[in-house]
Amino acid sequence: MEALIEPLTRLAQRKLGGDAIAGLTRLSAGATQEIWRFGVFRGDVETPVILRRAPGGVRVSDAAVGLATEASLLEAAGRAGVPVPQVLCVLADEDGLGHGFVMEFVEGETLGGRIARGEALAGARPHLARQCGEILARIHTLDPGDFPTLRRATPAELVAQYRTSYEASAWPRPVLDLTFRWLETHCPPPPEKPRLVHGDFRNGNLMIGPDGVRAVLDWEIAHVADPMEDLGWLCTNAWRFGVLDKPVGGFGEREELWAGYEAAGGDPVNRAHAHWWEVYGSMRWGVMCVGMTAAFRTADPSVERSVIARRVSENELDLMRLIAA
Repeated sequence: MEALIEPLTRLAQRKLGGDAIAGLTRLSAGATQEIWRFGVFRGDVETPVILRRAPGGVRVSDAAVGLATEASLLEAAGRAGVPVPQVLCVLADEDGLGHGFVMEFVEGETLGGRIARGEALAGARPHLARQCGEILARIHTLDPGDFPTLRRATPAELVAQYRTSYEASAWPRPVLDLTFRWLETHCPPPPEKPRLVHGDFRNGNLMIGPDGVRAVLDWEIAHVADPMEDLGWLCTNAWRFGVLDKPVGGFGEREELWAGYEAAGGDPVNRAHAHWWEVYGSMRWGVMCVGMTAAFRTADPSVERSVIARRVSENELDLMRLIAA
């Protein structure tokens, strides 16, 4: 932490309109990137900001879009009317901080359980599903041509990608084997017009206040694909945080989500395709949980990795229920 104070002070003076910084704190949010909060002072006036940085400033994931591209996505989304934090500056080599960007601090709640069950947000929950649909429709208006480096994938290619990851675990799981066969048999065709999708739009990556969604966060796996992928991922059981009877993030109904999406200009929702993407979402999470086992046994023997790895069994129940529907 101490090593960041001096370069952040210089950054504040050169690019953020401040004289000094204070209160540098690493936040627990951010599974793949570092998230820091600090105050930028100009005289006695403090402006809280957020630094989103690659681990150590240098360890950039091959699976992520890159922090400079993520900052550009936030800026484009903001212009399209998507609630996002304003990007204040993108880090350059001369800043001495590595890869990342500084954005405004947005007050609100990101913990999924509190959003789904907490009393403080009880008044917001009835409107969140429709609001998420409206926001996703705006995200899907972003021009993929403005981001030529983003990965492009058809539904079949995405299934094949996760099958490869699953088979690499060398640990057969009959429910996942069945799910892959079901997904391949029922796979929708490539979309006529692929869209820029967020890729991780879910409860836990949304900043929520009493007035609803205040910011869409974590754009690091955005790509170009079928827009229904985003709607299905939001309905995946893992992101309901125990409120199983509210399929949209633990706070709303699918029909509310779809109605908001279509009313805001999104393509008409094919219900069968939406179901397929929900099955895909549960498969995707299941394969991610399987991967945690390998991580726990090798590079990261942490409690977090082991707990997530054990959730494969929960996911298998979700998949059996979905396939039987």
